[in-house]
Formats: sequence, structure tokens, C-alpha cells
Amino acid sequence: MPLTAFVVSGVQKLVLYETRARYFLVGSNNAQTKHRVLKIDRTEPRDLVVIDDKHVYSQQEVRELLGRLDLGNRTKIGQKGSSGLSRAVSAFGIVGFVRFLEGYYIILITKRRKVADIGGHSIYKIEDTNMIYIPNDSVRVTHPDEARYLRMFQNVDLSSNFYFSYSYDLSHSLQYNLTLLRIPCEPAEVEELHSSCSKQDSFDIFEDEGLPTQVVHGLKNEPYAKYVWNSRLLEKIKDTVHPDWLMYIIHGFCGQSKLLIYGRPVYVTLIARRSSRFAGTRFLKRGSNCEGDVANEVETEQIIHDASVMSFTAGSYSSYVQVRGSVPLYWSQDISTMMPKPPIRLDQADPYAHVAALHFDQMLQRFGSPIIILNLVKKREKRKHEKILSEELYRAIINLNQFLSPEHCIDYIAWDMARYTKSKLCNVLDRLGMIAENVVKRTGFYINRSDFHCHTLRPDERWGDLGGLVIAHGRLQTGVLRTNCVDCLDRTNTAQFMVGKCALAYQLYALGMIDKPKLQFDTDCVRLFEELYEDHGDTLSLQYGGSQLVHRVKTYRKIAPWTQHSKDIMQTLSRYYSNAFSDADRQDAINLFLQVYQPSESKPHLWELPTDFYLHQSNTMALPQERRSYTYWWSDGVLSYLPLPYDEVPCEKNKKKVLVKRVNRYDESTDMYTEFFKPYELSSFDDTFCIAMTNSAREFMPKSVGLDPSPFTVRKPEETGKSVLGNKSNKEEAVLQRKTAASAPPPPSEEQISSSSEDDSEEDREDDATASQRSTPIKLAESGDNVRTQEEHQQQPARETYGLNLSALPRDEDLLIYQRFAHLGQNQHKVERRDQSTDLQKTLENVISLVPVSSFDGDSIYEMMPPRVDLESRNVFENHIHAGQGLIRPLCREDLLLYREYIKNRYM
Repeated sequence: MPLTAFVVSGVQKLVLYETRARYFLVGSNNAQTKHRVLKIDRTEPRDLVVIDDKHVYSQQEVRELLGRLDLGNRTKIGQKGSSGLSRAVSAFGIVGFVRFLEGYYIILITKRRKVADIGGHSIYKIEDTNMIYIPNDSVRVTHPDEARYLRMFQNVDLSSNFYFSYSYDLSHSLQYNLTLLRIPCEPAEVEELHSSCSKQDSFDIFEDEGLPTQVVHGLKNEPYAKYVWNSRLLEKIKDTVHPDWLMYIIHGFCGQSKLLIYGRPVYVTLIARRSSRFAGTRFLKRGSNCEGDVANEVETEQIIHDASVMSFTAGSYSSYVQVRGSVPLYWSQDISTMMPKPPIRLDQADPYAHVAALHFDQMLQRFGSPIIILNLVKKREKRKHEKILSEELYRAIINLNQFLSPEHCIDYIAWDMARYTKSKLCNVLDRLGMIAENVVKRTGFYINRSDFHCHTLRPDERWGDLGGLVIAHGRLQTGVLRTNCVDCLDRTNTAQFMVGKCALAYQLYALGMIDKPKLQFDTDCVRLFEELYEDHGDTLSLQYGGSQLVHRVKTYRKIAPWTQHSKDIMQTLSRYYSNAFSDADRQDAINLFLQVYQPSESKPHLWELPTDFYLHQSNTMALPQERRSYTYWWSDGVLSYLPLPYDEVPCEKNKKKVLVKRVNRYDESTDMYTEFFKPYELSSFDDTFCIAMTNSAREFMPKSVGLDPSPFTVRKPEETGKSVLGNKSNKEEAVLQRKTAASAPPPPSEEQISSSSEDDSEEDREDDATASQRSTPIKLAESGDNVRTQEEHQQQPARETYGLNLSALPRDEDLLIYQRFAHLGQNQHKVERRDQSTDLQKTLENVISLVPVSSFDGDSIYEMMPPRVDLESRNVFENHIHAGQGLIRPLCREDLLLYREYIKNRYM
């Protein structure tokens, strides 16, 4: 079967040229060896006319074409100046085309920044864009409200957390993308090489030898529309231009850090995809719409891969996916009262859970089963507020589960996290850790490699209980955890962090990086992961709530400094201000950007609408043609493939979404080596992305000498390179934070929390204590230290000093050897500290008493007699040296017998 690879977009660098009648958009690949040209008409005042000739130009052909266009658009022959073809702007991609009340605009990405790398596929963040009006001023028909719509559209800041890639599909998970590479392609589905490719483009070095051409199937997949934010902006040109011009962007978060395990690089990547359906701000978008799309729906994926091997086929990759989203019911909050917590109300009665059925049907198609719901809203309240949602959601799930088979039922976990936090005897993160262990064991995780030998050498009983689906080349995650509170911000982010931390331990264990699937807090690895999740939570909270997180992981660990309380108050006030005064404008901008509302002179303006409810509810605009069944609430074919997700099954429906192109193995469109390393351009090693990214050794590892450099060693706050309580430039603040962390109350005992904990067994607690003590540094007392300090060091128990208890005292002979060794070392330091002007010989006689402690004649720190080597050993060494130089002595009969015996035992 031919190899498969993702197709790299042939349009990565763009230059926009303009004349009076047309815009010419010239796109090229990274090496600028292949070019395409897009012609945009400027004489139409309201319509968009885009022409793509589908021809691939060489660099010389493009220069000649631009020269002819420049010459042909001058007013007089031989005239030089700006009246011909002029260069307008350089760009890196097209976001789309949009029209309000006048003509069309084109939105181009003018600045980008690389933020992650997955298997050589670069992921970029949009840093700046340019919005250019297409029609010429001579044909422009002005409208008084055009400027207001333009300002409203630009309120969606495209330089804030929008991401794209030229070769990797960000709208799908890693499991989906790598599963796609393993699906065999039928010959009838394969598109042959384009006839426009020249002989040189398809050159094969084995052609003259009579060997067959090496073929690769290049795959181009249809993106998942739910997480694409510019699909409506590309609708006008989607069917008329080459697919290389289409670049889909996602909104959310993308971060990557490097975990160094004794020099071995492991990339930890976090990608959050925000849904473009029913998108909006906090109080204006709650619950679900009539199609099952919920507010604040975000799919978070953590990808772990060994960066020492780049290829998707040869490298080791693992991922875990979880989801957050509003409670899938018809509910809202009235913000007209200007209260910090407006009352929750159910807008429509849904006795058959129709909306919840549509939502969970989407989840079954994308993730498979089991679907696990972790509901963190309050259960006990003086006045019913959040409890309304819990009761209604529970009834909906009970209704839906009665029609599913027991093995595929929706699991519901309700846990009042806020009430648990207020209890002094309970540890919130311990309880979340137990839930996380249970969830990860049920859903499993994705890894593209079969079991490593380390699982046989260091088996763990938890590995045998792991869920998911085991296949020939690894494991698949089946099912997903869906976490929600009311806002899906603070509590949800902490819960997702704990589940991600548990999954990270299993992923590192599966990749052979650690000896058991368990990670401790206050290690470099967990601190790096926690920092990623805090950035992730802050970003999603700003997008939906208008402020950063109020309660963080440190808040629930109860180690946050007292200065954090004032910051929490400021974030609460910022969130309240944003919700009260700016959310309405942001909601209008999102509706306009996503083309939920398209301006027209025959419709009321967007700012004149009393509500946008009708824009997001399709059934209010037209009667549904057919009503879905209340009992068979899932889509056709979904149940037959469970627990596998229907979207990843190689059925005919899914195969139609993939475009397959048959190319030469060394073709530029599938050559990830050239795409990643760019051998055609000069680059500085210090400027590469892998050097600039967050590094566990540089950012978190202690700078002290003698400490364990392992990122899995538990450290104290003062030992780490970056304070666990945050970066502070003020030294006094750092000292104050350490005191605050040290004075935090100790966690309650396991018996007080739960007596039925599965993963907090006695053996694990002993291992944790061992790891914690092992990381404690041993400070050697100098000669100038006082006697009290030395006595304290002598009184330390063996376990605290060495990390283990000695079974018996050492023998007298061993103690004597150790005492002589210690005496020798102490006297050496005393000699070095003496005044150089004193008589050295006299000092040595008074201080050092050199007594031989070994079998050598001369034994001191200044001299040592080399050991005597017998003749037989010397001959063996000389023969070894001669063999390296090519001088091999003839074999004797004993050598031949020895070699035959080796062959017999080894191969026969």
C-alpha cells in the first residue's frame, strides 16, 4: 500500500497587486517555486467576481506576467510611474470576503507568529490583518451606515487567539487526523497528478534504473465546520478557486512547552477549539439553541509527543480530549436587573429532552461512547439558583438513557464543588483526582504506538484496567468527559486541569517516560502543565466572560498568597463591568463576523434588533420539514459502530470528505522535511521556535548544583527556577510568598476525606513521601559553621538524609574506611584555606596524617600508583587495539569452537 501524507498548502505567501480595474493576488509556496494567480474584479460595485485559472506558474512566468500587466495598464506607452501595476500589500493567507451595505472587502493576514509544532506541521497565530475594500472609488456607491458596520466587524480582534496551519487540520483531533492516514485509499478515489506538472516537478532519481516510481497519496480533509470561524467568509469563493487558496482558522487557545527529561525533549501541546455555533458572551449566550449547539462550547486537546522523532509514522504521539459547554437546556439569565448573579430561568419546557438529545447525538458522532458528564453546579442553596439546572439536566439524561443500551449509556456525575471547597476537612483536588482517575480509565486515551517494553519491565496494575479501544498500532480514546458549571470558567478549568494531569501521567507512562502512571504536585512537569492550563483558562475566560480566571488551581490548593485576594476582587469587578457595558457590542460583532446576521437594506439594522434570539434559532424562521423521533434520538449508523465515533469510521460517507491526490514521493506538496527545515533559506539556530518555547529545564528546574534534574522530582517552592506562586520581580514579595506557602494549613488526612479511595492506597502514599524526601537537598556544613548546626545534621534520621531506612548498621571495617576517606577530604580543604605564606611542609605534618586505605603503595589526593596488569590481560588489550587497526591475528582452533558454540546457541 502506498504511503499517505497530508498535503501542504501551495499558497503560503501572498502579494496583492492592484490596477484600476483589477486586483491580482499572487500566491506561492514557501520556497517560491510554484505560484498561482487570483484575479479580482474592481469594476463591480456590489458583486464579488473572482477568477482562478487553476494554472501553476514558475517564478519566471510570474515575473513575465506581472511585467506585461504593468506595461498594459499604463496610460501611455513607455510611461513610468504609479499608473500601471502597483504592489499593495504582502500577506500570509486569506481570512475571507465580507460585504455589508456597499461592496466587498478582502481580509488578509499580514503578520503571523509560530506558536506550536506537531510532527513538523507548524501552527501559527494571527498577529495582524488588513481589510481592503475591493471596488474602485469610481464605481463605489456609498451608504451612511457602512462605516458603523465596518467598526462593528473590526471589534472582533483577529489578532487575539485565532490560529491556522498550512498542512495540519486544526478543526479535528490528532486521533482523527492520524486515523485518517491509516485508511486505505481505493484506486477509483485517487486523483492523478495534475497535467500542468512539468517533467522537472515529477522527477524521479530511479527512473533511469528501471525501478518503479515511489508514490504517495496526499490527503486533504474537509474541516469540521463547527470549529471553523471563517467558513461563511469563504463561501463565495469555495467552489470557484483551487483548495490551496482556502485557509480555515480556529478560535480558542494554542500553547506548547518543552519538557526535558534528562535532555530528551517531549512537547506538551494544548489546543482549545471554540465552537462557532451559538457563540457569544457570558450572560447573552446561555444554554442551547434549537439545533443542540450550546454556549461556550470548547474542545480541549492535550498532545504529548517525543520531539526527537518528527514523523507521524515513525514518531510517538499521544492525545487526550475533553469538552466543556453550557448545560444543554433552554435557559437564560435576565441581565436587565443589573445584579451580579441574575436569576436563572427555564425559557421553554422540554419534557422529552429534545435539545439535549440533539447535543448528545453530536457528541456520540464525534467522540463515541461513553459520554461522561461532570456537573459541578451547586446542589444545596437557600434560594434555588443553580440547582434548577441540575434537576432539569438529571431528568433529561434519565429520559435519554432509557432508550440506549446499558454499555453506551450517558454517565452522570454531580458534585457540588463550591460546597466541598468551603469544608475544612475536605481536599477538593484529592476528590477531583479520584474522579479523574475513574474517567481516564473509562475513556482511555490515544497513542499511535503499541505497548512499549517498559510496560513489561515495570508493570502497573492500573494499566490493565485502562479503557478505550486497543488496536494493532496503539490505542484509541472512545468517549469523552464533558465538564460544566454555570459559566464553565473557573470550576470547570480546575476540574479539566486535574483530569488532564491524570491523563498526562498515563500518556507519559505509555511513552516510556515514567515508571508508574502517577504525577505529583510541585514537580517541574506538573508546574509546566499547570502554567499551560492557567493560560488556557485565562484566555477562554476573557473570550466568554470578559476577565481572567478568578479562582485558580492555587486557590483550591489553598497555597495562593494573600495578594491574590485583591487580584480576584479586581477580576470580579472587571467581569461585572464587561458583562454590564461591553458584552452587547461584542455579541453584535460576533454575530456579524460569523455571518449569523447579514446586513441588507430590506432588513432592520443589527443594532435595532431587540434580541438576537431569532438569529440563532433556525426553527423560528421556518417550520421543520420532519420531526426527529423522541425514542430513536440518535442519527442513523451511530449506534452500530459504538464505542467507536462514527466520524472516524472508514464508511462511504466519511470517505467522500477526503480528497486524495496521487503524487511523487519527493513532491513539494507532501514533503514535510523541506516544509519544516527550509533548506533553501538561511536561518539562525537561536531564532528557531524550538529554542524560544517554554522549557522545563530553563524555566522551572532549580539552578542549584546537586539537585536531581528530573522533572518528576517533588521540589519545595524555594528550590524551583520559577516560583510556584508566580513570577515576581520584587525580592521581598518572593520571600513573603514563600512564607505564605509555608504557613498554609496542612491537608487533611486520608481518613478524614474518604476511606474508600481507590488511587490513594498506603503503598502510593509511601512512594509519594519517598519521592518528596528524595528531592530534599543535603547542605554540607563548612568549617566556619557553629557546633549546633553540625549537631542538627548528625541527628537527622537516615530516611530523611538518604531517602531509605538502613536495614542494619554498617560493618566496623566499612566504617573505618569511610572515616579515613572523610578525614582525607577534610584535611584537603584545610590545606587549601591556609595562608600561602606559611611553611607548607610544616602544615602538612601537623594537619594531614596520610595512612594508606587501599592495596596501592601510594595512596593520597596527590599521587596514586597505577595498578599492575598481568600479561594475559595485556595481550587481550593489544589484540583489541590491533583489530581496530585492521591487524587481525589468525584464528586458532579454540576461537573457531567458541564461535560455533555462539552461533549454535544464538540462532539454532
